[in-house]
This record gives sequence, structure tokens and C-alpha cells, in this order.
Amino acid sequence: MTQNNNVKGTSFYAIGLSYKKADAEVRGHFSLDDTSKVSVLQQAKSNGIESLLVTSTCNRTELYGFAQHPYQLIQLLCDNTKGTVEEFQKVAYIYKNSDAVSHIFKVGSGLDSQILGDFEIISQLKKSARLSKSHQLLNPYLERLVNAVIQASKRIKTETEISSGATSVSFASVQYIMNNIAHVSDKNILLFGTGKIGRNTCENLVKHTKNKHITLINRTKDKAEAIAGKFNLIVKDYANLQEEINASDILIVATGAQNPTVDKHCIQTSKPLLVLDLSIPKNVDNNVTELDNVTLVHLDDLSQITDKTLERRKQHIPLAEAIIETIKSDFNAWLATRKFAPTIKALKHKLSDFASAELETQRKKMNDFNEVQAEVISQNIVQKITNHFAHHLKGDDISTDDSLELIKKVFQLEATTDDV
Repeated sequence: MTQNNNVKGTSFYAIGLSYKKADAEVRGHFSLDDTSKVSVLQQAKSNGIESLLVTSTCNRTELYGFAQHPYQLIQLLCDNTKGTVEEFQKVAYIYKNSDAVSHIFKVGSGLDSQILGDFEIISQLKKSARLSKSHQLLNPYLERLVNAVIQASKRIKTETEISSGATSVSFASVQYIMNNIAHVSDKNILLFGTGKIGRNTCENLVKHTKNKHITLINRTKDKAEAIAGKFNLIVKDYANLQEEINASDILIVATGAQNPTVDKHCIQTSKPLLVLDLSIPKNVDNNVTELDNVTLVHLDDLSQITDKTLERRKQHIPLAEAIIETIKSDFNAWLATRKFAPTIKALKHKLSDFASAELETQRKKMNDFNEVQAEVISQNIVQKITNHFAHHLKGDDISTDDSLELIKKVFQLEATTDDV
């Protein structure tokens, strides 16, 4: 499969890194916050990149876009993060054209998630598409592709059980707590950070632990209060963080900070403390493990939790893949149409010119020339011939490129870049 785009010599690439080869520390080096994403798009625009999608979650950072060489996209990523090209090359993947399309379908459909069937990435893709569009960096190809991926994820959610149960990073963290802490409903739980994972974790905590001692802290207090109000929880000021950590049995850190916000100096208690770090980059310094009473668990450790639910989900992968193939073939059909439409348009113009010239000749020769009938007949013939060629080009058993070249040669058509 090739793509139809306006910049000659460019291909569609997906470049990035994920939990599969990059650990949390390395992923942290390439993590992009909202400000950095905008910087990437602005730099891309000034570099002449036509279309680009930027995603960055706790499990992956990826760029999807058009470039003459993937290095153009890799450079954009490295220029706007702490990561280096050398480090990227050790853990990265690069997909081109049809492979890049297949990859974004897998990612958006939960088949490439750290926990199979976790669909949280799809909202990130939607958000990324809106951001790219606001910067005029979402061409028809990429917009159509994102919409196709969204359609696939919706169908997989409703037609398969690949996301049955509540297995996600937030649920896995609560599952870990319940499996490792006795009398969890009596423990003091502190949740620091109320972004998306923090909110989901909070909801799962309330739902599954029946705990009435959950405290929320967020740098922006009103965000914590909005969530606390929903679940009737306690909110404390950021200034009270250390005091609340020392009063807790379980600390869950899910902030979006670029550097650690919790280290061993924050912990002045000797009672057992379980610390779950759900942040990328890591927000809990590894030096907390120097304290005998502290157990530190990171999000990558949680993803190793497998249960019967996860095993059951795997049985639905073939059906999910079949849905992807159906929607991907629709996308490819649109792509083929988009590719040959300019030639068909030029062919129709050419045939119309032939018809007009012939009508003019017959008009001079015939005294009783019927203008209306002749016009209708000639237009119908032009449309039938054009449709015949279009139908031929849509066929699976022919080389579209060879056919297009032959049509252009036979009818002496001018090259055109008209869009559909």
C-alpha cells in the first residue's frame, strides 16, 4: 500500500518506543507533556512536515507522520525530550506505510497495550488528532486513518470481550493492593495526583476496597476537590504531603511531574508503607527502597499481573484482528480511490472534450441537429466509459500504478494533483 500526499517523495511513518523494549526510566526520557507536544508540532511545521500525530502515555511515546526519512521524526522527538538518538535506536521501532497503518490499528484497538484490552490509549489518539488539527497538521489521510482506528476500537469493544472486566493499570494497582495488604478497608490510603490514571485508580479503590480512609492531594487543590466530592473523600493541601505520607499505610503516586516528587526524605515513619508509582517519568525516587519499612512497586511491575480474566481475553484476539482487517480494507479502498481520482477526473475532462468537438462537427453538418438529445447521449457515454475505468482500477487483481500509467499514456493526460 502506498499513500497519496502532497509532498513528493514522502512516506507515512510510525516511530516510537513502548514498554515492550523500553523500561520506565527510558520511557521517561522520551515522555512528552502537553507543552512539549505543542513544541514538536510547531517545529514540525517550520520543518515543512505536512501532517503529524504525537502521542505520549505512561506506556509509549509515538509520532505518526509524513516524512522523506524517518530520521526527521526521530529528530523532532529527541529535540523536545531528554532522550538522545543513540538511546532511541536501542529501544525504538520504525514502521513505514502499510506497516505503520497496521501498527496504529493495533495500538488504538488495545492489542498492543501493556495490559491486553486496555483502551485508554484511544482517548489519547483522539486528543492528539484534535491538537494536530488545531495546528493544521492533520491532512485527509491521517484524519481518515484516525477515524478508522476509532471505529475499529468501538467495534472491538462492543463485539468482543477483549476488554471484559476492569483490567487496566488503575485496576491492576488496586488488585495488587487487595492481594498483598490484609484488612485493606482499615488502612490509610493516600492518592497523590489526580490525572486520568489517578482518577481511575480512585474510582477502583472506592469500588473494590470499601475503604473510608482515602485522602487526595494534588498540586491544584480544586481538581482534587472535584474528584473527592464525587466519592466523598478527604482532600489535603499539597503543603501537607509529607505529613500525610507519614500517616499512610499505602501511598499511590500518579502525578505528571517530570522529576521525582517523593524520595526517602519524605518518609519519616517506621511502620510498613506500600508505595505504588503509576507515573511516567517515575515520580518516586528509588532511594525509598533504602528504607526497610518501604515496599516500592512501579507500574511496569503491575502489568505482570495475569489472571483468568486476561487469559480469557486472549481468546478474543482473532476476532479483534478480523474486525481490524475489515476496517483497514475499507481504509485502503478509500486510499486507492483517492489515488486514482485525479486521473479519472482528467480522463472525464478529456472524453468531454472529445464529445464537445464531435458535437460541434455534427452541428455544422446537420440541419435538424437535436442539441438536447445529443448532449444527453454524449454525457451518458462519457460517464459510462469513466465508470468502467474507475471500476477496473478498484479491482483487487490489477496493478493500480500500471493501469494509471497506461490510461495517462493512451489518453495523453496531463499530470494532476487534484484532491478528492
